[in-house]
Amino acid sequence: MDTAAAAPPDSPPPPPPPLEDQGAPKGKKQVGDRVFLGLSRGSGITLLVIMAAIAAFLTYRAVLAISKDEANFLTYFEWNPQGDPPQFGIAVLAFGTVVSSIIAMAIAVPVAIGIALFISHFAPRRLAAPIAYLVDLLAAVPSIIYGLWGAVFLVPYLDGLNKWLNEYFAWTYIFEKTNEGVARNLFTVGILLAIMILPIITNVIREVFLQSPKMHEEAALALGATRWEVIRMSVLPFGRSGIISASMLGLGRALGETMAVAVVLSPSFIFSGHLLDAGGGTFAQNIAAKFNEANDFGRDALIASGLVLFLITLLVNGAARAVIARRKEYSGANA
Repeated sequence: MDTAAAAPPDSPPPPPPPLEDQGAPKGKKQVGDRVFLGLSRGSGITLLVIMAAIAAFLTYRAVLAISKDEANFLTYFEWNPQGDPPQFGIAVLAFGTVVSSIIAMAIAVPVAIGIALFISHFAPRRLAAPIAYLVDLLAAVPSIIYGLWGAVFLVPYLDGLNKWLNEYFAWTYIFEKTNEGVARNLFTVGILLAIMILPIITNVIREVFLQSPKMHEEAALALGATRWEVIRMSVLPFGRSGIISASMLGLGRALGETMAVAVVLSPSFIFSGHLLDAGGGTFAQNIAAKFNEANDFGRDALIASGLVLFLITLLVNGAARAVIARRKEYSGANA
């Protein structure tokens, strides 16, 4: 009789001990978990309290100013809160802030995606590392440096571009130049803001692209896909949420940028759809320019405009979160 055949099969190895039985005693681990949970929860609650306090302060001071405003706060084109009677509105500021940010995003986002793809998937490692380091350095440059560079270098060199756009695209109305002067306009501000937010958007998108599943890319290549098809079908869909998040981060800086815009732009409260005409204004630039010389009521009026900028930022970020949530079902990492 074959004793080996009659022997019972090997039993499976015993399961490992529970995590709480490994390492530190159970009580100490539970205390650490409770402390970490409390700190995390407290940090989240503190952030909400701070945001609520900021909103309450802005709302209170804005109500004080708007209640005494003799003009329509949302549609009036002038800013004279210290007049008799006080009259001020945010129409020009809202237009300038939104238009300059749209120009910046239209220029910066496509370029940032291209740079991020080059660093993460095309450039040799010896070249990708210095370029990534340079982009990191550009993200750390103070805004006032960008503003000085824009006023001294960018504005004079954009005069030729403004003339060219006026000559060939004046029929579009927005690129029609109706007055003489240097290129201190919303179009120049939009280009400067695009240069400023480009490193921020590029850094975030690059890190997202580097996290794209390598198995997906290798499988696509094995099936005969070209490099561009791999990026279009694997990398870009995986990084879509990251691209949106990075764009919103850059948009937040573009909406609230102060010093660079104040140095480059010739502020005025002339409402015009001609982007090449000198003048215009943004919320942050107007607050920075008029805060020191304003009286108490004038500061309340500036705070009221700051409340509008605060709400615009919240709405933009809320819309971005909604778009990301709708695409949450796609996750290349989980596939």
